[in-house]
Amino acid sequence: MNILDTIIEKRRADISRLGFDFGFSLPARRERAMHPFLAQKGVILEVKRASPSKGDISPDLDSYKTAFSYAESGARAISCLTETNYFKGTLADLMNVCRAADDFEAKTGKPSPAVLRKDFLLSADEVDVAYRAGADAVLLIARILEKEVLLDMARAVVDCGMSALVEVRAEEDLEKLSFVFSQPDFAGQAGVHGSFVFGVNSRDLANFKIDLLRPSMMTKKIREAVGGNARIVFESGVTNTECAASVGAMGFSGLLLGEAAAKNPDMRKSFVDSFMAAKTSRNSQFWQEYAQDLTGNSKNPSPKVKICGLTRIEDALLAQNLGAFFTGFVFADAFPRSLTKDGRLEKLLPRFSEIKAKKVAVIVDTSSAEAKKAIQLVKEGVLDLIQFHKIPYENVSAELLELPHYFATNSLEEYEKLVSKGEMRVLLDLHGDEDFSKIKGDARTSGFVYEAKWLAGGITPQNAAELVQKYQPELIDVSGGVEDKDKIGIKNEDKLKQLMKNAGVFYE
Repeated sequence: MNILDTIIEKRRADISRLGFDFGFSLPARRERAMHPFLAQKGVILEVKRASPSKGDISPDLDSYKTAFSYAESGARAISCLTETNYFKGTLADLMNVCRAADDFEAKTGKPSPAVLRKDFLLSADEVDVAYRAGADAVLLIARILEKEVLLDMARAVVDCGMSALVEVRAEEDLEKLSFVFSQPDFAGQAGVHGSFVFGVNSRDLANFKIDLLRPSMMTKKIREAVGGNARIVFESGVTNTECAASVGAMGFSGLLLGEAAAKNPDMRKSFVDSFMAAKTSRNSQFWQEYAQDLTGNSKNPSPKVKICGLTRIEDALLAQNLGAFFTGFVFADAFPRSLTKDGRLEKLLPRFSEIKAKKVAVIVDTSSAEAKKAIQLVKEGVLDLIQFHKIPYENVSAELLELPHYFATNSLEEYEKLVSKGEMRVLLDLHGDEDFSKIKGDARTSGFVYEAKWLAGGITPQNAAELVQKYQPELIDVSGGVEDKDKIGIKNEDKLKQLMKNAGVFYE
């Protein structure tokens, strides 16, 4: 039984014992005005004492004071956890948050943030409880609700004049959305002016691993399921302002921020401002497009392949024809495969346009002459993106971070740091099965929070099939593994074909 099932089981037992009001005294009817939920882009800050993945976060948190601080920080909405067993929240907290939001409006004259009841709600009766307690919106988790129950709860939301944040993450969730929003009485309810907003959790509650690109992978499918220009919220995984800005640039209507806001009172406004000020960049556009490509190939278990260290056009075209998604070119003269040695770049430059696979410039020092050539080629669109190879995040300027890029590292700790900064993908360049095994498992026991998707290091035609089967990587990066020892930089056609076959990418 996973943690989500355990939470639901305990919740059902609590409801059976205490009733839907969990023993709290609630008003017989709603006593506060209704507030629109995320009618404009904004940040949802969360009143949160604990979680199953982190344990105690802020156990002594005062829900009223915290909510008032969130309102002062510019939160568009305030989420309040009311689950007791694992999150240590209550309906009393929800009523305190509502009171704080109203007091903020009365004292400042500024609009009150909307209040969201965040819990594992299981029936329409719980929507009524949230309504009477003062919530403006409720969380509906599609994963835990049968489609008919989700429909009943959605109707209860509309009948009450409330809003709902409907959380989806898997294909089965989308089928439930299609069912609900195909009903005649829900026409127009999923658009910008409707009652429903849609959230995607970057954290998988089965193993608590985080994939920052998961919400972007779901946006198109959600809109196809519900129709219209649905508002979509990025949930979980943001722990610093850099990541908040990265998410803000990806086009989301909202960001739900829990642990980081609860633990860092002095940074609350900075989180809001970073998300709100973020602008679309070439980098965010690249990752949005990449996410849609992943979505289009979600039923294909084969990984994407990057063939790196290319020095000849014939090798690049062969890799492409065999199914490589990325082709990599090294711009660093200290390495034997550097494209800036022996006139290689001059030979390749006129023919780069023949390579339709994404072309990656690999650099190891942003200030070197070779790197500057690579950066210019990316700026001009001759090459598609940059690989910052073992370059610290702090050594890359804000201007360069706006170009399409990713980082590569051979350190698991550095990997975690880079992803936490909002890097949608980081290439983990390890060697051998023992090292790769460290990326697996539950985040609570492995110690590694972010899901490793791109793998490199020691991958050959001989071990590719086993590695792909065992770790299900989204991408594998291969260079020397498809070369002969005495021919560095020249790819062996037979080895390249064998690699692609064993990875499940190419079939004759």
